[in-house]
Amino acid sequence: MPLTVSLPQAAHAAGGFPAKPIRIVVPNAAGGAADLTARAVGEHMAKTLGQPVIVDNKPGAGGVVAGQAALQAAPDGHTLLLISSGTAVSQALFKSLPFDAAKDFVPVAPLATLDLVIVTSPQSGFAKLGDLLAWAKANAGKLNIGTPMPGTTQNLAAEWFKIAAGIDAAVVPYKSTPEVITAVRGQQIRSGLDILGPLLPQIQSGALKPLAVTGARRSRVLPDVPTAQEAGVKGLDATSWNGLAVPRGTPPEAVQALNAAVNAALKDPAVRQRLESLNLDPHPGTPQDAAAMLHGDIKRWTEVIAKAGIEKL
Repeated sequence: MPLTVSLPQAAHAAGGFPAKPIRIVVPNAAGGAADLTARAVGEHMAKTLGQPVIVDNKPGAGGVVAGQAALQAAPDGHTLLLISSGTAVSQALFKSLPFDAAKDFVPVAPLATLDLVIVTSPQSGFAKLGDLLAWAKANAGKLNIGTPMPGTTQNLAAEWFKIAAGIDAAVVPYKSTPEVITAVRGQQIRSGLDILGPLLPQIQSGALKPLAVTGARRSRVLPDVPTAQEAGVKGLDATSWNGLAVPRGTPPEAVQALNAAVNAALKDPAVRQRLESLNLDPHPGTPQDAAAMLHGDIKRWTEVIAKAGIEKL
């Protein structure tokens, strides 16, 4: 639904931008973390910019449908695309896409980051990540790591974990996170790697045991759980994130106005609280910060795909 707030014209950027409602194209279904992030931030942007912000959900085809829809719009700053680590994965994994995320879009701002976590069953006998690594090295090829579908950030993060840890293990893809949870709890697999948010209730109830987060820093909600790097897996720095971009050719002044509006939203206590309740960490930043996240992830996942011997789709 449109998110509309009437404000004086002084709220508009120099040059009359924005001159009409702003659309955020989201490559995910309504109700998910990406959609809720776009709506929370968009609602505040509407107040700042003095124009309605409309969230347009276009899920499917690994973000291709949404990307094409955004590129078909005029590059005037009134249409944005929600980009994410999944955008970078698709660019690295697919042999051919109808657009190049790194060349056809200009990042506007980061939005939020999401922790990934390695979990096991409390009955597995692994008290810490070092125990799992020691067992994997003593039992080559027997460790299995459950993740959601092939081509997800979580799935490739598990491949990166194997490489960085120097272990011979099998990454087992499931159709969904609930299936990963069921398999780990039932000890059909010895470990799982997924986004922390949906696993947190299972962790808090004691049904799953967290061994490590895969990013460079400890999680805000699990401060006692080490990073994989702290546990000896050197070089592993895998997180999920999302941000906003516009079609290339968008005027720089529009990009700057949008960036300022996004950062104002992410610094607002109410917006931060909404995002943190979804286990998202607000990530204010510049267009250059968002570009570094996108381009860095494309390079990173391209290297992981090559090292893991994953055939491009």
